[in-house]
Amino acid sequence: MLIIDSKDCENIDKALKKYKKKFEKAKVLLQLRERQSYIKPSVKRRGQVLRAVYRQQLASGKIE
Repeated sequence: MLIIDSKDCENIDKALKKYKKKFEKAKVLLQLRERQSYIKPSVKRRGQVLRAVYRQQLASGKIE
């Protein structure tokens, strides 16, 4: 749960801005999207390997 400390004289817009920043830093939405569907560990690993291969090819200049 996110808690925002606000002063009595503080503007509601500033409080909302603080809340949005804390919400993004906590990565709540990212976790929620990850939990919507189950991805098998083997599929995750395969994706990571493919990304690593692609990055290496970019670094070596094979792909532009």
